Amino acid sequence: MLTRRLIVCLDVKGGRVVKGVNFEALRDVGDPVALAERYEREGADEIVYLDISASAEERATLLDLARRTAERLFIPLTIGGGIRGADDVARALRAGADKVSLNTAAVERPEVLSEAAHRFGSQCVVASIDAAKLEGVYRVFVKGGKEATPLDAIRWAQECAQRGAGELLLTSIDRDGVRSGYDIELTGAVSRAVDVPVIASGGAGRAEHVCAVLTAGGADAALVAGILHDGVTTITVIKQAMDAARIPVRRTWQ
Repeated sequence: MLTRRLIVCLDVKGGRVVKGVNFEALRDVGDPVALAERYEREGADEIVYLDISASAEERATLLDLARRTAERLFIPLTIGGGIRGADDVARALRAGADKVSLNTAAVERPEVLSEAAHRFGSQCVVASIDAAKLEGVYRVFVKGGKEATPLDAIRWAQECAQRGAGELLLTSIDRDGVRSGYDIELTGAVSRAVDVPVIASGGAGRAEHVCAVLTAGGADAALVAGILHDGVTTITVIKQAMDAARIPVRRTWQ
Protein backbone atom coordinates (compact mmCIF):
# COMPACT_ATOMS: atom_id res chain seq x y z
CA MET A 1 0.00 0.00 0.00
CA LEU A 2 1.27 3.48 -0.83
CA THR A 3 2.39 5.63 2.08
CA ARG A 4 0.17 8.53 3.05
CA ARG A 5 1.88 11.91 2.89
CA LEU A 6 2.04 14.68 5.46
CA ILE A 7 2.43 17.97 3.60
CA VAL A 8 3.23 21.34 5.17
CA CYS A 9 1.63 24.41 3.59
CA LEU A 10 3.27 27.81 3.79
CA ASP A 11 0.97 30.68 2.75
CA VAL A 12 3.21 33.47 1.47
CA LYS A 13 2.52 37.20 1.29
CA GLY A 14 5.12 39.93 0.99
CA GLY A 15 7.87 37.33 1.12
CA ARG A 16 6.72 36.10 4.54
CA VAL A 17 4.68 33.13 5.75
CA VAL A 18 1.26 34.17 7.06
CA LYS A 19 -1.67 32.30 8.57
CA GLY A 20 -5.31 33.20 9.21
CA VAL A 21 -8.78 31.81 9.90
CA ASN A 22 -11.27 31.20 7.06
CA PHE A 23 -8.76 32.92 4.74
CA GLU A 24 -8.95 36.14 6.87
CA ALA A 25 -7.10 37.84 9.79
CA LEU A 26 -3.61 37.06 8.53
CA ARG A 27 -0.61 37.14 10.87
CA ASP A 28 3.12 36.81 10.21
CA VAL A 29 4.66 33.49 11.25
CA GLY A 30 8.15 33.56 9.73
CA ASP A 31 10.58 33.27 6.83
CA PRO A 32 9.49 30.79 4.13
CA VAL A 33 12.90 29.31 3.33
CA ALA A 34 13.84 28.84 6.98
CA LEU A 35 10.47 27.23 7.76
CA ALA A 36 10.65 24.94 4.72
CA GLU A 37 14.09 23.72 5.79
CA ARG A 38 12.93 23.23 9.37
CA TYR A 39 9.87 21.22 8.40
CA GLU A 40 11.91 19.03 6.06
CA ARG A 41 14.32 18.28 8.93
CA GLU A 42 11.36 17.42 11.14
CA GLY A 43 10.00 14.91 8.62
CA ALA A 44 7.58 16.66 6.25
CA ASP A 45 7.03 14.66 3.06
CA GLU A 46 6.40 17.71 0.88
CA ILE A 47 6.22 21.51 1.10
CA VAL A 48 3.63 23.74 -0.57
CA TYR A 49 4.13 27.48 -1.11
CA LEU A 50 0.93 29.38 -1.87
CA ASP A 51 1.06 33.03 -2.94
CA ILE A 52 -2.18 34.20 -1.37
CA SER A 53 -2.35 37.63 -2.98
CA ALA A 54 -1.25 36.58 -6.47
CA SER A 55 -0.21 40.01 -7.75
CA ALA A 56 2.53 40.16 -10.37
CA GLU A 57 4.95 41.47 -7.74
CA GLU A 58 4.11 38.63 -5.36
CA ARG A 59 4.53 36.06 -8.13
CA ALA A 60 8.07 37.32 -8.76
CA THR A 61 8.78 37.08 -5.04
CA LEU A 62 7.44 33.51 -4.95
CA LEU A 63 9.59 32.42 -7.90
CA ASP A 64 12.64 33.83 -6.14
CA LEU A 65 11.65 31.95 -2.98
CA ALA A 66 11.24 28.77 -5.03
CA ARG A 67 14.77 29.16 -6.42
CA ARG A 68 16.30 29.73 -3.00
CA THR A 69 14.28 26.91 -1.42
CA ALA A 70 14.97 24.38 -4.17
CA GLU A 71 18.72 24.83 -3.57
CA ARG A 72 18.24 23.59 0.00
CA LEU A 73 15.25 21.26 -0.13
CA PHE A 74 15.32 17.55 -1.01
CA ILE A 75 11.58 16.82 -0.67
CA PRO A 76 9.06 17.87 -3.37
CA LEU A 77 8.07 21.54 -3.55
CA THR A 78 4.72 22.72 -4.97
CA ILE A 79 4.02 26.37 -5.66
CA GLY A 80 0.72 28.02 -6.50
CA GLY A 81 -1.16 31.28 -6.58
CA GLY A 82 -1.47 33.56 -9.58
CA ILE A 83 -0.50 30.86 -12.10
CA ARG A 84 -2.41 31.91 -15.20
CA GLY A 85 -1.23 29.60 -17.95
CA ALA A 86 1.21 26.95 -19.13
CA ASP A 87 3.98 29.54 -19.53
CA ASP A 88 3.62 30.44 -15.84
CA VAL A 89 3.83 26.74 -15.03
CA ALA A 90 7.05 26.56 -17.05
CA ARG A 91 8.54 29.49 -15.12
CA ALA A 92 7.63 27.89 -11.80
CA LEU A 93 9.19 24.56 -12.77
CA ARG A 94 12.34 26.27 -14.04
CA ALA A 95 12.55 28.11 -10.70
CA GLY A 96 12.77 24.77 -8.92
CA ALA A 97 9.20 23.69 -8.18
CA ASP A 98 8.39 20.02 -8.65
CA LYS A 99 4.66 20.67 -9.02
CA VAL A 100 2.46 23.69 -9.72
CA SER A 101 -0.98 24.35 -8.32
CA LEU A 102 -3.73 26.04 -10.35
CA ASN A 103 -7.03 27.30 -8.98
CA THR A 104 -8.73 30.44 -10.33
CA ALA A 105 -7.10 30.13 -13.77
CA ALA A 106 -8.41 26.58 -14.14
CA VAL A 107 -11.95 27.63 -13.27
CA GLU A 108 -11.82 30.53 -15.73
CA ARG A 109 -10.25 28.42 -18.51
CA PRO A 110 -10.24 24.68 -17.75
CA GLU A 111 -8.12 23.95 -20.84
CA VAL A 112 -5.08 25.25 -18.94
CA LEU A 113 -4.98 21.96 -17.02
CA SER A 114 -4.81 19.93 -20.23
CA GLU A 115 -2.23 22.28 -21.75
CA ALA A 116 0.02 22.08 -18.69
CA ALA A 117 -0.37 18.31 -18.38
CA HIS A 118 0.46 17.85 -22.08
CA ARG A 119 3.59 20.00 -21.88
CA PHE A 120 4.97 18.91 -18.53
CA GLY A 121 3.14 15.74 -17.49
CA SER A 122 0.20 15.25 -15.15
CA GLN A 123 2.57 14.59 -12.25
CA CYS A 124 3.45 18.31 -12.27
CA VAL A 125 -0.13 19.59 -12.33
CA VAL A 126 -2.12 20.07 -9.13
CA ALA A 127 -5.70 21.34 -9.33
CA SER A 128 -6.36 23.39 -6.20
CA ILE A 129 -10.03 23.46 -5.20
CA ASP A 130 -11.33 25.79 -2.47
CA ALA A 131 -14.83 24.72 -1.45
CA ALA A 132 -17.52 25.70 1.04
CA LYS A 133 -21.06 24.49 1.63
CA LEU A 134 -23.77 26.82 0.33
CA GLU A 135 -27.42 25.81 0.75
CA GLY A 136 -26.44 22.18 1.20
CA VAL A 137 -24.12 21.98 -1.82
CA TYR A 138 -20.33 22.23 -1.87
CA ARG A 139 -19.46 25.11 -4.19
CA VAL A 140 -16.10 26.06 -5.66
CA PHE A 141 -14.65 29.42 -4.65
CA VAL A 142 -11.97 31.44 -6.46
CA LYS A 143 -9.90 34.60 -5.88
CA GLY A 144 -8.41 33.30 -2.65
CA GLY A 145 -11.71 32.00 -1.33
CA LYS A 146 -13.47 35.34 -1.73
CA GLU A 147 -15.70 34.67 -4.74
CA ALA A 148 -18.27 31.87 -5.04
CA THR A 149 -18.90 30.15 -8.36
CA PRO A 150 -21.85 28.01 -9.50
CA LEU A 151 -19.55 24.99 -9.81
CA ASP A 152 -20.33 21.89 -7.79
CA ALA A 153 -17.06 20.95 -6.06
CA ILE A 154 -17.38 17.19 -6.62
CA ARG A 155 -18.20 17.53 -10.32
CA TRP A 156 -15.43 20.09 -10.76
CA ALA A 157 -12.96 17.71 -9.11
CA GLN A 158 -13.92 15.04 -11.64
CA GLU A 159 -13.43 17.45 -14.54
CA CYS A 160 -10.01 18.53 -13.23
CA ALA A 161 -8.88 14.89 -13.10
CA GLN A 162 -10.28 14.20 -16.56
CA ARG A 163 -8.45 17.22 -17.95
CA GLY A 164 -5.10 15.97 -16.71
CA ALA A 165 -4.54 17.14 -13.15
CA GLY A 166 -2.28 14.59 -11.45
CA GLU A 167 -3.66 15.34 -8.00
CA LEU A 168 -6.17 17.57 -6.25
CA LEU A 169 -5.52 19.94 -3.37
CA LEU A 170 -8.91 20.19 -1.70
CA THR A 171 -9.37 22.95 0.88
CA SER A 172 -12.45 23.38 3.05
CA ILE A 173 -12.94 27.12 3.52
CA ASP A 174 -15.41 26.40 6.32
CA ARG A 175 -12.71 24.55 8.29
CA ASP A 176 -9.66 26.64 7.34
CA GLY A 177 -7.74 27.61 10.49
CA VAL A 178 -10.60 26.57 12.80
CA ARG A 179 -8.81 23.40 14.00
CA SER A 180 -12.02 21.43 14.49
CA GLY A 181 -11.01 18.67 12.07
CA TYR A 182 -11.05 18.28 8.30
CA ASP A 183 -14.33 18.18 6.38
CA ILE A 184 -14.63 14.41 6.15
CA GLU A 185 -17.87 14.59 4.15
CA LEU A 186 -16.36 16.80 1.45
CA THR A 187 -13.05 14.93 1.31
CA GLY A 188 -14.74 11.54 1.17
CA ALA A 189 -17.09 12.61 -1.60
CA VAL A 190 -14.23 13.90 -3.76
CA SER A 191 -11.94 10.94 -3.00
CA ARG A 192 -14.64 8.50 -4.11
CA ALA A 193 -15.38 10.50 -7.26
CA VAL A 194 -11.86 10.67 -8.72
CA ASP A 195 -9.02 8.27 -9.44
CA VAL A 196 -6.16 10.68 -8.69
CA PRO A 197 -4.67 11.45 -5.26
CA VAL A 198 -6.56 13.90 -3.06
CA ILE A 199 -4.75 16.16 -0.58
CA ALA A 200 -7.06 17.22 2.26
CA SER A 201 -6.63 20.75 3.58
CA GLY A 202 -8.35 22.94 6.15
CA GLY A 203 -9.20 22.07 9.73
CA ALA A 204 -6.28 20.18 11.28
CA GLY A 205 -6.25 20.70 15.03
CA ARG A 206 -4.43 17.62 16.27
CA ALA A 207 -2.90 14.38 15.06
CA GLU A 208 -6.19 12.47 15.30
CA HIS A 209 -7.73 14.80 12.73
CA VAL A 210 -5.02 13.85 10.24
CA CYS A 211 -5.60 10.15 10.86
CA ALA A 212 -9.36 10.60 10.40
CA VAL A 213 -9.14 12.32 7.03
CA LEU A 214 -6.69 9.70 5.75
CA THR A 215 -8.97 6.83 6.81
CA ALA A 216 -12.63 7.90 6.95
CA GLY A 217 -12.04 10.70 4.43
CA GLY A 218 -10.11 8.54 1.99
CA ALA A 219 -7.46 11.21 1.38
CA ASP A 220 -4.03 10.27 0.07
CA ALA A 221 -2.32 13.14 1.89
CA ALA A 222 -3.07 15.69 4.59
CA LEU A 223 -2.01 19.33 4.55
CA VAL A 224 -1.10 21.00 7.84
CA ALA A 225 0.00 24.54 8.65
CA GLY A 226 -1.07 26.55 11.69
CA ILE A 227 -0.82 23.76 14.25
CA LEU A 228 2.85 23.39 13.35
CA HIS A 229 3.57 27.12 13.11
CA ASP A 230 2.08 27.66 16.57
CA GLY A 231 3.73 24.64 18.17
CA VAL A 232 0.43 22.88 18.95
CA THR A 233 1.94 19.63 17.72
CA THR A 234 4.86 18.37 15.65
CA ILE A 235 5.35 16.38 12.48
CA THR A 236 6.80 13.53 14.53
CA VAL A 237 3.76 13.38 16.83
CA ILE A 238 1.41 13.33 13.83
CA LYS A 239 3.40 10.65 12.00
CA GLN A 240 3.63 8.49 15.11
CA ALA A 241 -0.16 8.73 15.46
CA MET A 242 -0.52 7.71 11.80
CA ASP A 243 1.79 4.76 12.39
CA ALA A 244 -0.15 3.73 15.50
CA ALA A 245 -3.36 3.86 13.45
CA ARG A 246 -1.74 1.51 10.90
CA ILE A 247 -1.69 4.16 8.22
CA PRO A 248 1.30 3.57 5.90
CA VAL A 249 3.73 6.42 6.56
CA ARG A 250 7.33 7.33 5.71
CA ARG A 251 9.14 6.89 9.02
CA THR A 252 11.17 10.02 9.80
CA TRP A 253 11.73 9.48 13.52
CA GLN A 254 14.00 7.19 15.52
